[in-house]
Amino acid sequence: MNSTRDQFLSDFRGVNLGEIDNRSIEETFQNQTLRPILKLQNDLFISVFKNQISKHKSDFSSLSAEKKLSYIELTIQKDIKFRNSLKGMVIALFTVEEYEQYIENSSDLNKRMMNMLIDRLKDQVLLFDN
Repeated sequence: MNSTRDQFLSDFRGVNLGEIDNRSIEETFQNQTLRPILKLQNDLFISVFKNQISKHKSDFSSLSAEKKLSYIELTIQKDIKFRNSLKGMVIALFTVEEYEQYIENSSDLNKRMMNMLIDRLKDQVLLFDN
């Protein structure tokens, strides 16, 4: 089934990021689906995380570099509502076929998704200092 929505999402997201040959199903999904979506949604993730920091009245800018990285990781791991919101921002851009693949192994793919997002936010930690 190739709906207009699915075609739009595939075209909109663009090309795969990372190797695809001889990979596990999870790695293929990561490179074909998760990486392009995380890249596309990057500015939104930055904005959402800045809001999370301000909402919790955290003095993020006064933390040491190491503590900032830890803050990013712990916030996503411990705040389940926030993590589910981030997950929703990714899943919303799945095609129907990708969603069907995702639900086959959602536990592993959720771990991959959140680890990739944590790494992405950590790599841009300087953007959270206001």
